[in-house]
Amino acid sequence: MAEALRKLLLASCIAGLLVACAAPSGPGSGVPSGDTERDSAPLVVPPGLENLPDPEPRWEPLARSGNRSPYVVFGQTYHLLPTAEGYLEQGIASWYGRKFDGRPTASGEPYDMFELTAAHRKLPLPTYVRVTNLENDRSSIVKVNDRGPFHPDRIIDLSYGAAVKLGFAEQGVARVEVEAIMPDDGPPLRLDAPVFAAANARALEQASGSLWLQAGAFGNLESAEALRGRLDALIGERTDAVRVQLKQGSDALTRVRVGPLPDLREASRLQALIMFSDLGGVPLIVRE
Repeated sequence: MAEALRKLLLASCIAGLLVACAAPSGPGSGVPSGDTERDSAPLVVPPGLENLPDPEPRWEPLARSGNRSPYVVFGQTYHLLPTAEGYLEQGIASWYGRKFDGRPTASGEPYDMFELTAAHRKLPLPTYVRVTNLENDRSSIVKVNDRGPFHPDRIIDLSYGAAVKLGFAEQGVARVEVEAIMPDDGPPLRLDAPVFAAANARALEQASGSLWLQAGAFGNLESAEALRGRLDALIGERTDAVRVQLKQGSDALTRVRVGPLPDLREASRLQALIMFSDLGGVPLIVRE
């Protein structure tokens, strides 16, 4: 009996090691392969995941988080593509599951391992892509709303539900083709596109006065001067027509402004440039 029990325990340990080796260790939030807290499949798998309906690609504004370029993870610098238009790539896909379920993705949306979503290192967030498993020809549309996988041999991390639908949840990885899908109901998303809502854009178009970017408002003059210096270094290399100015307000705040700007396109370009250069929050576009 003791010998039989010993063999049973040994077999269980070997099986556990095999499962651990097969489980993805580099999910969208960038957990390295040496991480001690392993990811895993859900304890209970809902029926019908293989028949999940594809999400319908639709135009959405760029996420306010997760789109800074370049960004650094584990000492490696990554540069985002300015647009998903024309993106097509083949490589290895993995999946991430229960360990990250409910946690925020890079775009701020909560991760749901049963939805058809994915993580990608360089596509704008969000982007809709069609993923085809080249080993069985199954395909699915997924929404890219997260960053990863941070393994050089993988190009995309899929949700557990997407992995089930594509038929590789058990083996953990598969060779796939990833193709971006551009929605028909809006302009192509670009990282230099406006980050303000369309309604605000219409109001700004109809208003009178010169266009300005307000990058900050400070009660401390030294803080305003410091931001002006950083903006001068950033913007001065790109245009001779725009200046960074300080304006004293009746509320004793010193506003750091960029302008005047010729149109909303240029305003939104500089707005995105400042935001992605990590010089603070999102500058306001104002008319005055």
